[in-house]
Amino acid sequence: MRTALVIGTGLIGTSAAIALSQRGVVVHLADHDPEQARTAAALGAGTDEAPQGPVDLAIVAAPPAHVAGVLADVMRRGVARGYLDVASVKGGPRRELEALGLDLSAYIGTHPMSGREKSGPLAATGDLFEGRPWVLTPTRDTDTEVLNLALELVSHCRAVPVVMDADAHDRAVALVSHMPHLVSSMVAARLENAEEAAVRLCGQGIRDVTRIAASDPRMWIDILSANPGPVADLLSDVAADLDETVQALRSLQSSDEAKRGEGTAGIQDVLRRGNAGQVRVPGKHGSAPRAYEVVAVLIDDQPGQLARIFADAGRAGVNIEDVRIEHATGQQAGLVQLMVEPQTAPVLTAALRERGWAIRQ
Repeated sequence: MRTALVIGTGLIGTSAAIALSQRGVVVHLADHDPEQARTAAALGAGTDEAPQGPVDLAIVAAPPAHVAGVLADVMRRGVARGYLDVASVKGGPRRELEALGLDLSAYIGTHPMSGREKSGPLAATGDLFEGRPWVLTPTRDTDTEVLNLALELVSHCRAVPVVMDADAHDRAVALVSHMPHLVSSMVAARLENAEEAAVRLCGQGIRDVTRIAASDPRMWIDILSANPGPVADLLSDVAADLDETVQALRSLQSSDEAKRGEGTAGIQDVLRRGNAGQVRVPGKHGSAPRAYEVVAVLIDDQPGQLARIFADAGRAGVNIEDVRIEHATGQQAGLVQLMVEPQTAPVLTAALRERGWAIRQ
């Protein structure tokens, strides 16, 4: 691939354009808002000048509701040898293109499984997709050259290609992305009118659950409008679980010992199933999840603290597998949780104590 046209210079489109530009591909940028394309160009994503002739690959990074229309336009104009989109739903846009009577041999639907709570070109980075799955949904009609162009894009973005059927993809993202986003928003909505004294008690747990609720509602309306059925089916199952859990909690309030036993069993069941589901979430680099030991370090909220901890861990010869930071409410301090292999935890604990760090047991 030597040339590409990226249509839509939001977070995903601009990030892909930056990655391609960094690898020597000449990238042309287009957007319904020319100012946004100019911003992306200023960030090193490419040029906002139109290509002089057909490019190797056209990448449509428009909202799901507009993908088919944009693709139909550029395909009829012959702006590229191959065409793909990066929308978060795949079945609907392809069926729309089929209904328009287009030859889809030069098209492949794709979806990079990466993003941020922020949107727009200013949030874009060239490493946004690194190590992340990038779904490809070829069909028997897909030209081999187009599939290879898509794989080259994924490689340039240092993502991991995953081949799926389009409708299976839509059911999967409903489960792992779309439904969780709505549940996160529902939990966060409980905080909107909560008493300030209660909100001040928020810890890492509520931050984890509500983090994705900070995303742009307009973007999510576009996404959910394109995949409503599978999401509704999953939320129906969640609603049934909620009803049973509410009944179990009410039973725990009963003075009848048998009812309290039923309530306990109901709560245990939902917690057990939650445990069983959580352990299936892939771990580091997409591998099977592993149990790490946590070394918790108390730090002051001052510049350079994290760098010192990582440097001291390196001197001790310990690899930090993951890290979480919990900020203390109302204090300029925090708790850094260092996840390490169990056999290295005593080594790291001793080394950090020796260098003056306060370790929390």
